[in-house]
Amino acid sequence: MASFQYMPLDGKQYTDDDIKKSIKDNKIKLIRLQFVDINGQVKNLTIPSEHIDKILANEIMLDGSSIKGFRNIETSDMLFYPDKNTFQILPWQEKDGYNTARLICDIYDSDRTPFEGCPRCNLKRLMAQAQKLGFSMNIGPEAEFFLFPKDSNGNIITKTQDRAGYYDVGPEDLGENVRYDIVSTLQKMGFDIEASHHEVADGQHEIDFKYADILTAADNVATFKVVVKAIAAKHNLHATFMPKPIYGINGSGMHCNISLFKDGKNAFYDAKSEYQLSPVAMYSIGGLLKHIKDITAILNPTVNSYKRLVPGYEAPVYLAWSLANRSALLRVPAKRGNATRVELRSPDPACNPYLAFSVILEACLDGVRHRIDPPAPVESNIYKLTSKERKRQKIDSLPGTLENALINLERSLVANSALGKHIMGEFLSAKENEWEAFKTSISQWEIEKYLARY
Repeated sequence: MASFQYMPLDGKQYTDDDIKKSIKDNKIKLIRLQFVDINGQVKNLTIPSEHIDKILANEIMLDGSSIKGFRNIETSDMLFYPDKNTFQILPWQEKDGYNTARLICDIYDSDRTPFEGCPRCNLKRLMAQAQKLGFSMNIGPEAEFFLFPKDSNGNIITKTQDRAGYYDVGPEDLGENVRYDIVSTLQKMGFDIEASHHEVADGQHEIDFKYADILTAADNVATFKVVVKAIAAKHNLHATFMPKPIYGINGSGMHCNISLFKDGKNAFYDAKSEYQLSPVAMYSIGGLLKHIKDITAILNPTVNSYKRLVPGYEAPVYLAWSLANRSALLRVPAKRGNATRVELRSPDPACNPYLAFSVILEACLDGVRHRIDPPAPVESNIYKLTSKERKRQKIDSLPGTLENALINLERSLVANSALGKHIMGEFLSAKENEWEAFKTSISQWEIEKYLARY
């Protein structure tokens, strides 16, 4: 691979000249203009680097009618507005001595105003509203994934790559080399990697990177998924962020470590308050618990997501918070000071990170605005409580199906505020169609259960 200089993810706003110099110094032939659709699927348009002036002048156009949840054919002309600070060389794309780079883009309408259906623009809108209240949010996401082998024809084999468990080592952990290559690639792209390890389930893995502001964190999740899949493919493996690919073992979550900052300080920390948690932290917990059922369809957006959200597989089901108890939906890790945070354990990696972080931010801010106090923390194992005991302690449950989650989403004032009319309408339409298709499909379980018997 050619030697080149990577632009670090250090918060600096790069100039046009910085990018042009990097293109020349690193022999960059192609530029990928990256964005996501309503479902969080990464899309891109590839432009030869000699057109960099047009790219940086926001002159590259997009047919919005071809992207799920964007525009109809009558108003389909849209524009790429690249975020210059996201310019990065893609290490695995080097070919014939030339490199490929990417720019993450916002999508604008043809009148050069932000498109209300662009998930990234929408998150920026929520961030601006938070800033008016004096707050910014940091999130540290932990996206788990599975590795599956492929046969000689490139078809995915739905058996795990290994039978290792939590923190296991080789030779049981057959994913060590893949994780090494993923970590190495992410580090070259400026990621601050904190840890990588085999997860609880067979063939399941986790790579943790440092928290960031919610826009950078969402960009990082999108980039992370692309890198994991690309490097896995080089090992003839398929990486999947499907929440529950295998019956009977743990599914994949994307725990989100959340904190609000104000005036450069962690607004969740107060050394003199109970648990050393400030009123802002407690109100944020209250807001999340109050609205979590309403935003679950965004955090857990597929039919399959609800196969993970069942008792017995370490996935949170019950609406409670705790200082240490991992059976609770919200957990407050032990560190305090600037590291004070709340871990929301229900999201899964199939979610659109831009939409997920939008609704999380709005739920927390609603708690702060209305001073929503949370209930007392629950330190007992909620999984072992009977239904009567949970009812007595007023411990509610997450929606059990995508259908129920969509009903809660549609009527939620907080969710509608966080997403806006366009995104809410397109998301509901897509997911209601998904639910209807699932309801009328015939599963292998039904064939095995009923075909011979009846």
